[in-house]
Amino acid sequence: MSEIAHSNRQITFFYSSDSIRAKKALAYAQAEGYPIREIDILKTKLTGTQLLELANSLNTRIEELVNPDHPMYKTQFDKHDFSEIDWIKMIQKHPEILKQPIAMLGEKSVLVETPTDIFKLS
Repeated sequence: MSEIAHSNRQITFFYSSDSIRAKKALAYAQAEGYPIREIDILKTKLTGTQLLELANSLNTRIEELVNPDHPMYKTQFDKHDFSEIDWIKMIQKHPEILKQPIAMLGEKSVLVETPTDIFKLS
């Protein structure tokens, strides 16, 4: 059973409120006309299951959701071959290293690298 609710009537938007790109993407998402369920990863701790669901929905591995260019990652971690559980714990302890924003609409998900990527959900 999924922990993340999937709806064709609502965009679920995982983002960091510190991210300018996320704020711009959120504006594009609002322009799509769907209600938006905002999940600020700095305020809402994601479970391991939710993180795995996000990775699966993007057809990627959990370690590929980590942004190695983020200053926190560069100062706290070296490149290692961590287990899936270790990656989950790292993201949970330091959510700012999660690549984001991630938008979901129904069964479609997209890692929003540019604000207009939100239109890939349509």
